[in-house]
Parts: sequence; C-alpha cells; structure tokens
Amino acid sequence: MSKPGSHTIVQVALPVPLRRTFDYLPPPDLPVNLLQPGTRVRVPFGQRQLIGIIHGVIPHSEYGDHKLKTLHQLLDEEPAVPAPLLALCQWASTYYQHPLGEVYAHALPTLLRSRDAGWEEVSSRWQLTQKGRLIGLDQLARARRQRQALEILRQHPDGLHQPLLQGFGISPASLQGLQEKGLLEQHQDRPRRQHWQQERILAESPLTLNDEQRLALEAINARAGFRTLLLEGVTGSGKTEVYLQAIERCLRLGRQALVLVPEIGLTPQTLHRFQNRFAVPVVSFHSQLSDRERLTSWRRARQGEAAIVLGTRSALFCPLENPGLIVIDEEHDLSYKQQDGFRYHARDLAVIRARQADIPIVLGSATPTLETLHNARSGRYEHLQLSRRAGSATPPRFRVLDIRQKALTHGLAPELLGEMEQRLQQKQQVLVFINRRGYAPVLMCHDCGWYRECPHCDQRMTCHASPPHLHCHHCNYQQPIPRHCGRCNSTDLRPIGQGTERLEDNLTSLFPKFPVLRIDRDTTQRKQAMSRHLERIHSGEPCILVGTQMLAKGHHFPKVTLVAICDMDSGLFAADFRATEHTAQLLLQVAGRAGRGREPGLVCLQTHQPAHPLLQTLLSTGYGEFATELMAERRLLGMPPFGYLALLRAESTDPQQASGFLNEVEQWLQPLAQASGIELWGPAPALMPRKARRYRFQLMLRGEQRPALQQLLARAVQHLGEAAGHRIKWSVDVDPVTLD
Repeated sequence: MSKPGSHTIVQVALPVPLRRTFDYLPPPDLPVNLLQPGTRVRVPFGQRQLIGIIHGVIPHSEYGDHKLKTLHQLLDEEPAVPAPLLALCQWASTYYQHPLGEVYAHALPTLLRSRDAGWEEVSSRWQLTQKGRLIGLDQLARARRQRQALEILRQHPDGLHQPLLQGFGISPASLQGLQEKGLLEQHQDRPRRQHWQQERILAESPLTLNDEQRLALEAINARAGFRTLLLEGVTGSGKTEVYLQAIERCLRLGRQALVLVPEIGLTPQTLHRFQNRFAVPVVSFHSQLSDRERLTSWRRARQGEAAIVLGTRSALFCPLENPGLIVIDEEHDLSYKQQDGFRYHARDLAVIRARQADIPIVLGSATPTLETLHNARSGRYEHLQLSRRAGSATPPRFRVLDIRQKALTHGLAPELLGEMEQRLQQKQQVLVFINRRGYAPVLMCHDCGWYRECPHCDQRMTCHASPPHLHCHHCNYQQPIPRHCGRCNSTDLRPIGQGTERLEDNLTSLFPKFPVLRIDRDTTQRKQAMSRHLERIHSGEPCILVGTQMLAKGHHFPKVTLVAICDMDSGLFAADFRATEHTAQLLLQVAGRAGRGREPGLVCLQTHQPAHPLLQTLLSTGYGEFATELMAERRLLGMPPFGYLALLRAESTDPQQASGFLNEVEQWLQPLAQASGIELWGPAPALMPRKARRYRFQLMLRGEQRPALQQLLARAVQHLGEAAGHRIKWSVDVDPVTLD
C-alpha cells in the first residue's frame, strides 16, 4: 500500500455553517488507498476537534501546502457514507443551497457524527497468549478472579467474546489485568454479514386485489429502471396492499425496499403490518428510537441484513446495499419537508435517489400535492388511480352542519351530538377532530379583555389543564397560570375557545358511559404511548376518539363510523397561498377514517361558511376537480406548480437589523434578478414576525425556470455569507411548503 506523497491533500467537509471544504495533510504513515471519499476523519479546527467526511483527494491546495494542518485520525477502514449517498448529498447541497459538511453529517446516525467508534459492528474476543497457556496457575493464587478467567480460557483455545465471559462472571477489570501481565490478548472481530436473502419471503398470504389494484401493481412491476409513479387512491382503497405486493416482487429479485411514512405514530402499526406479512428482516428508523437503536438499523440496512427499511423523513438517508424500490406513503404530508437547518424535502430528494439508483419510486396519496398531480397529469409521472374502496367498504357520506346562529353545546351542534349518541349506542366508534392542542387557545380577562401573550413570540399562549400552565407551542416557553389580570388586576380570568383537552373533558361529561381517548402530541410523548392507544381502539369497544391531525394520517379504524370535524374555517382564509390546498387535504384525510369497515361512514363538518365555493367543489365533485380549480388559480399567479419559489429569511433580536439586511440584499439582487427573469417580492415580515425573541423577515424569489432561479440563489448565498457576518441569522428555503 502506497504512503501519502508530498502532493496528497485531503479535502474534508465539516459540520459547520460554511459553504466550502477544508484542506488537510494526511499523516505520513497512512496508506493513500484508505483516503476514500465518504470516510470519517477527526481533524483540528480552530481550538476544537471535529469529525468530518473526506470529500476528495487533490494534488495541491490553493492555500499553500505548508500552511495546512495534519488530520489527526482516520476513523473508518471502509467509507461510512457510501458512494451513492455521497452523490445524493452533493446534489442536495447544491439544490437546497446548504453547506456540504452539514448535509453529509445529516446522512450519518448521531453516534457516528460525535464518536470515534467505527461504523462497523465489532466485538472483543479474548485469547490466551503463549505465556498465558504455559504459566502455572499457582502464580495467580492471590488473584482468584484472574485465575478463574485463565482456567476458562484454557478450555477455549480460540478465545471467547466478552459478553460470554461476563456470563461466566468474569469482569472487564480481570481481563485487563491479565492483559497487562501479558497473559491475554484482545482481538476485535467483525461478525459475519448475514444477508437477508432467503427462499421464504412471505409469512402470510397476500390479500386478493380488485381490478384497479391489480392494474396498479402490474404497472409498478412492468419494467425495471427509474420511474416515478403516483398511486392516487381514495382513502381506504388499499394502497398499502399494493405497496406490500410490489415490495414482495422487489424482494424476490434479491433487492431491498425503502418505505417512508409521514408520522412516527404511524411507524409502529405499519411496522407490525410489514412484519406480519414478510418473513424477512424489517427495520425501522425514526427519532423515537435511541441513538444506539438507530445505529443498529442503519448498520443492518447498509450491510444488507435488512430487507425492508421503514421510517420517517430521516430514513431517506439510510444506506442500502442493493436498493430495488422506494415507496413514499402520504406523499402530500407537510412533515416530509424539514423546516429548519437543512431544509430538504424527503419526497423530492427520494425521487432523486431513485433516479441515481435507477429504480422505481411510488408516491401514494388520496390527496396528492398540486405539484405531484401536475407532474402526473403532464406525463412526467405515471398516474395510477384507485377510485373505490377495497373490499365491501363504501365512501363516507358528508353532512355539512351550518352552525351560524346555532346554539352549540360545548362547541358541538345538536345534530352532531345526536349522531354521536346513536353511533355509540350501536357499539360503534366516533372520531372528533380538532386541530388545536391544549385546553383553550387563550386565557382572557373577562373584565378588560387582556390575554397573556408569549414574551418571546407574537402569539397568544395556550392554556393547558393537565398540568395547569400556559404554553407557547412555538418557542416552548411555559409559565404557571396567572391569578390576576396583567392589566386591571382582576381575578376573573377565563379560558376562551377549546382545544383537545377541553373537548375531552366536555365529551366525558356529555357521554359518561363511554371512554374518551385523546390522541395528540401531549398524550403520545412517552415511548409506546401511541401503540397503547391504538391497541385500545382496535379492541373494538365503543369509544370517542379526540385528536389532532395525528389521527388523520393513514390509520385504519374499522369501527369508526362517524367523523366529526369541529372547525376547518380558518384554513379557508389563511394568508399562505397553499392554505386552501392543505385544508382540503386534511379534511379528506380525516374524513377517510370513517366507514372503513362493514358499516357505512358519515362525516359531519361544522362550518360558518357552508357556501364557500372551494368547499362546495371539494364535497360535491371530489379532490380531483377541486385540484383542477386550484391549479387554474395558481397558473394565473405563476405559483407552483407553474413557477418556482425560494425564500431568503433573516432573523435578529433587532428588527431594524433583520429588515435592513434583507433590504440591502434585495437592492444588490435586483439587477441580477431582472436579467434572469426572476421576481423579488419583499422583504416583508414573516407571518409570525417575532418568534423565540428574534424578529423575522423574508424575501421571496419567484421564477418561471428552475435553472435560472438556482443560478441566482447560488450568487445570493455567496453574497449573504459575506454581508451577514455574525450579526444576522439567515437561511435559504428552496421550494418552501409554508410561507412562515
């Protein structure tokens, strides 16, 4: 193996907010062939030591070789980030205008970003040296434990691994003592890779497909190579069964499948369904696993020991030894877009990964985004449709409840309460949806109208009852419930409106004979909490489910026959141009929980806007026609999918600094933008101008051509880095899904 010469420079990408790589000299005794892109190294960086990723090796540094520091340690014998993922990260860094080192770090489990340990699993094996085999046991008479270890190891000449020795009662201290005396030597063994491939793929027989499902499956399996397929199917149409049977064929070809779901809460039930169906290893990857558990899943996926990887957004970066299929379930969901730091969209990046790997990708949804639907209708994606529910289930019936001038009981219409009582008496389940956590959205003084605002955000604090406190859900600031008004000192403070906690209390008093289960972020924080809720729901006992959008995503509740939507009006008039689309998707996803079993379903929608044209279109003609009308509006405005957006955001504790900075950027960009055909809108305050003590402003860039926008962004990012210094926190959001 050749040693580094005088013309070997290692380019290292570091997890720092600088859009460049850093040049280092390799240690003189390190073989050049180990300096592979994707390998982790420990390097000096200022007063710190950081773990970075080798980006490349070059003959000379533009900074002068004599000025370079030497990297301290090579951490991997084989690259931790394999070549396909390196290519994906490099594409993502360029497209999303994010520092390459931070993107590489995002592709590694937490333990590999912060520790020197190698990514390959190793175990310590202790074996006798020649001296240890020959020494008399009487020489260890005073070290009883060491003598016992020596006796055991003499019976195992090939040595024993440390866990087995611990089972014999031998401590690590005894082994180290024998090693210091030269009686033992320690070996680091890598376990043999156990590839998942086997003849038996299925643990249970697949379900029988209807004609539409069969045609969709045939289309997915029609040919090899990269294709993007939109599987648009109404809720309950059996999209998951199509996924499962497409994955079965992928596995029979000896290849791995990657499946992304939007919510952690969906992962356990989806994992259970996959494990029941397949007789091959299935691993999960999401943030509720421990760091060690995530590393184990990552290793098994990379080494080909796992046949199927199932996870949320971050699972996109799991390395696969032999990928064959990617599935993105509920592709419309906002959670696929990272909203801070590295602001990538997992769905869009998954399409790039599939293209680079030359494999098919399936995007599934009952309510596809307008961008995905446009790609399908224009022929860029293959469009597969499931227009009816699987089996004997029928679509739910909608009933719009006009609550204008109505006397409501705890915010619920009399007709709705009657329907709930009837369903519960028939031993069915009811789902009540309200997309608002806490007890009440505001605590108000009845005498003067004062309400408590978050001291750090332009937002009212939410009142929680269990435990009693006020909570800002935007910056996580919390405080005890005040006893007096902050303005007039009155003690008459009242919770106004209702969230999931208050609705739970009210429904418990209205229906005392039936359990009320609340499912929101507050009740599902603990590990296995969501699984326990789902077990109780699937037991089939009549009950009332109260929850937020966590209940809207992909759950199958056969006994739910009534869905009540308390208030969706705010989404029809929000400032974000995508709000109507998101509201429609959420409404239909929630409605899709009704009537998935033998009994027909009913959806009751309470509204003050029963004649709203988009609401009427959605309920009378369905999501397809609704989307067509929205796309006509977007085409007139030149908004996605008929234009491309990016946001430049700036934050500061001083509002003048943040707005002044973006004004300077806008003036600098204006002539470049005009020459490129790019429009600049703003700068303007964010929809929530102050958040977590920082004032936020944004400048929107809109273009008809993506390459022109990307070229302008690249120049803007360079200027932003030079102009901002340390006084301004700024970021770039390419293809934003919200404008706040």
